[in-house]
Amino acid sequence: MFKVRLIDMKQGAYEALLHVEDANELGVHPLDRIKISSDKGSLICVANTTDSMIKKGEIGVFTEARHEMGLAEGEEVNVLLGEKPASLKFIKKKITGQKLSRDEIYSIIKDVVNNNLSDIELSAYVTAVSIREMDSDEIVNMIDAMVENGEKITFDKSPIVDVHSIGGVPGNKYALLTIPIVAANGVTIPKTSSRAITSPSGISDTMEVLAPVALTAQKIKHIAETVGGTLAWGGGVNMAPADDKIIRAEYPLSLDPRGQVLASVLAKKKAAGIQYLLIDMPTGRGVKVETEDDARRFAQDFVELGRRVGIKVECAITYGSQPVGRAIGPALEAREALMALEGKPVSNSLIEKSCSLAGILLEMVGAAERGKGRAIAEETLKSGKALAKIKEIIQAQGGDPSVTSDQIKVGQFKFDVLSQEDGYVEKIDNYSVIQICRMAGAPKDKGAGMLFHKKQGNQVKKGELVYSIYADNEKKLEWAKSLAQKIPPVSLGGMVLGRVPDYKTI
Repeated sequence: MFKVRLIDMKQGAYEALLHVEDANELGVHPLDRIKISSDKGSLICVANTTDSMIKKGEIGVFTEARHEMGLAEGEEVNVLLGEKPASLKFIKKKITGQKLSRDEIYSIIKDVVNNNLSDIELSAYVTAVSIREMDSDEIVNMIDAMVENGEKITFDKSPIVDVHSIGGVPGNKYALLTIPIVAANGVTIPKTSSRAITSPSGISDTMEVLAPVALTAQKIKHIAETVGGTLAWGGGVNMAPADDKIIRAEYPLSLDPRGQVLASVLAKKKAAGIQYLLIDMPTGRGVKVETEDDARRFAQDFVELGRRVGIKVECAITYGSQPVGRAIGPALEAREALMALEGKPVSNSLIEKSCSLAGILLEMVGAAERGKGRAIAEETLKSGKALAKIKEIIQAQGGDPSVTSDQIKVGQFKFDVLSQEDGYVEKIDNYSVIQICRMAGAPKDKGAGMLFHKKQGNQVKKGELVYSIYADNEKKLEWAKSLAQKIPPVSLGGMVLGRVPDYKTI
């Protein structure tokens, strides 16, 4: 018998810690499986060893295993050597480049959902599908497996539509306009989005400035069916939970395998009951998809896979070589989106993209004739119907529907960058913008980010304001300023394109 020591640390998998002497007696090596049993049940855990964190005769139990078994400090449990999950041999099979069957993929996904794979094992899987890739059959089976092993929403009405961006462009706040425009035209659009992983703000981070986004599946269904739309955080529900765990393994490796992206998007949308899906595919310098040819190939994959899993998919290849709108960061983006809805002057790129995507969605379900969707979307925005609808959505999600753009608080610390010469904005570097905003504290610090006063192609006079950096914390503002000097986000040009070694940047 072993006495339980609770370790308040999340590991992702079910994990436990043995003293090295106990591990040797049991024949357990690091990353072997052990079976922990008590009168409350049993659980297979990944084992690690230590000679200092716990004493001989104790077993350290991490957060996930503790909650699963309901263990208490000092409780006695039995520990035996356990079997490794069957999915490990299928991961090894993929590493060698072999195609996985439906049952093998289901086995992997089930073990991911049940926390049976260690971080190392899950990283091995992610690396395998990144290098060896998945064919269309494997992706379809992956989608079905992820949907089956999670929560699902079934709507009582039709059609149900959604829009998803594959990301990569800072300031991509289109959904805060597109969703209320579509909903205001009588089309149900239960939008679920992610939080930022590497960007300054995800749609959920931006919407959270206006209203709570952690909604249950039942709440999403109720709001969508009564109000017409939601802007919810996908991580707040248990739809396709394997995907969230796989993304967590991808992040430290900076991996984003195309097959997994396709499976991730379509699995979550299928689980959410989506029948019509529009994919926003930003394309250009410094984003995930840099060429139009690559974007078209990616789009065809989405369309064909959507057909196979029962979702009507269309893709919009959009301009992605500079930020959408002028504001980057949760509060700044929320303010700019509200300004657009209120009819105040904003960057035309935000209006054009949001209305274009809304127009395509309306055309997909027959709410607008082909080629007339954008005009209807623009009129919906101009008339104030979209503003009224976003207020309904904000209220339904628990926010203050009377909020205005003037009331949005942005970072109290600001640094303005002025042009040192005459010229025009030649380039805004997406990578630099993202890094500077994150250094300033975004997305965790809602008020942090950047505001561009000049965009690509705009003329700039010496002494004019080009961009501003915002932060909630003075120290973080200093860090962001320092980084902006090392990786300038804006390049200026003139008739003379450049000097070597000097190149005109801000």
